[in-house]
Amino acid sequence: MSHRVISTILRHDRKVNSYKIALLRALNDVVLAYPDLRHSGRPIAVPLRLLAESWIAYYWPFVGPDGEMLQGPRSLRDGRRRNDIGFRPQLRELRRAWESVHGPSGGAGGWLLVEHLRVPRTRAGYDAAFLTRYRSTLKQVQTSLRQPLQYAGEGRWSVFTKPVPARDAGDTAHVPGTEPSETVTIVEPELWNAFRDVSLWVEALAIHEWSLFTERVAGVSRGQAYQALTERPDNRLPTSWERNRVALLMDEGHEIRCPWTHRRLHRDAFDIDHVVPVSIHPFHELWNLIPSDAAFNRNRKRALLPGAEALARALPHLTATYGTYAASPDLAEALRADVAIRFAGAPSSPGAVARSVVDLTESIASLRNVGRF
Repeated sequence: MSHRVISTILRHDRKVNSYKIALLRALNDVVLAYPDLRHSGRPIAVPLRLLAESWIAYYWPFVGPDGEMLQGPRSLRDGRRRNDIGFRPQLRELRRAWESVHGPSGGAGGWLLVEHLRVPRTRAGYDAAFLTRYRSTLKQVQTSLRQPLQYAGEGRWSVFTKPVPARDAGDTAHVPGTEPSETVTIVEPELWNAFRDVSLWVEALAIHEWSLFTERVAGVSRGQAYQALTERPDNRLPTSWERNRVALLMDEGHEIRCPWTHRRLHRDAFDIDHVVPVSIHPFHELWNLIPSDAAFNRNRKRALLPGAEALARALPHLTATYGTYAASPDLAEALRADVAIRFAGAPSSPGAVARSVVDLTESIASLRNVGRF
């Protein structure tokens, strides 16, 4: 039944803008990014903030400086010209502010921004004025999110619940990192598991329907829309902070081995590798950033996920690396904070963190059609 609900919303629900498509795509990405919640068996409280972060990334290419793409009709209401999407002015100004510092961002710039601001240590590098602008944009996006939450499916609030503070969500499992004061919507276990069952199909159908919708309302080709909707960042996410601290550990005599080749690494010949490549999902949290053999990372792993056998062989080396991170106060604190916002129960021992990372990686591989080594 839940599979049919997803299909009906994507293919047959009336759409005056792309909000309903964006909502289901964002929920699908949340399910992908928090696989251990499948074990809870309870309804899941999903923060609107988390969905809004995905919307910033999705809609980023539609407010580009070289021409904006409509996402619905512009209309006159109460004598005022209304935007096609309620947060277009805020997102446009946020992109301008970002690019005034970092230069042209392309369609994937929103992913870079969102991942930077999700992680406490990278968020601290932004000035107060920019963070205020970002929070204001998130707030406006969350206001817009209420429309598809209310009208998805047949009748009002027939699929999703009215948003409430997390502290009032009752007997639910909370997405890791959810604050008690945050506004959440409740996703029933059957619907959550339906996204898991057909995640690849939801991603493909959402992008297809969104491309067709954009072609119709914006007058661009569906190929242009598809490119805007599927562009992800390459490995331009900076890792100098992590690299410098790993190099210090090596200088102090700590042995670190590549999880893929098992070779001992040296300070002048290693990469910081994303276990889950950013082209698949741009996790920029420390559990996903692992020292690796530079030649193997650049020539063999690249944008591939490790296969099941590679993960099994890597598990003791991942455990050892997370254990070594504990010898650096900065890395230890960063790992603790980053694990807490990603994994239910916030595993603390190096072995538990490694097993959680392997489980997440294997889950993503099973839910999406991605290459493996």
